[in-house]
Amino acid sequence: MITCFIRYEIDPFKKEAFAEYGRNWGQAIPQNGADLIGYYGPHEGSATTAYGVYNIESLAAYEAYRARLASDPLGRENYEFARREGFILKEDRIFLKNVSAPHAKLCHDRRHL
Repeated sequence: MITCFIRYEIDPFKKEAFAEYGRNWGQAIPQNGADLIGYYGPHEGSATTAYGVYNIESLAAYEAYRARLASDPLGRENYEFARREGFILKEDRIFLKNVSAPHAKLCHDRRHL
């Protein structure tokens, strides 16, 4: 399993358009075979940095997934929406492996913190 991290530089005056873009991927990405962790838009701090994160089985599976996404009606429309509205200024993609798993269970007892 690999995780794709997409770092976006977005127009700070079009944060809501990016949020719509993320919600659209919230439907299209899982329907086309990737395990979406989420799309994250600016909240505090930088008004121009956003992320998309999802898991995929392998780089070969990623290539097949990208082809499905490009032919999916919602995927095509979302790509066109981003192009038409111009809210994405820059996009960088990196693939990483989770090297910390398995993780311990979350402890809510403050004595352990």
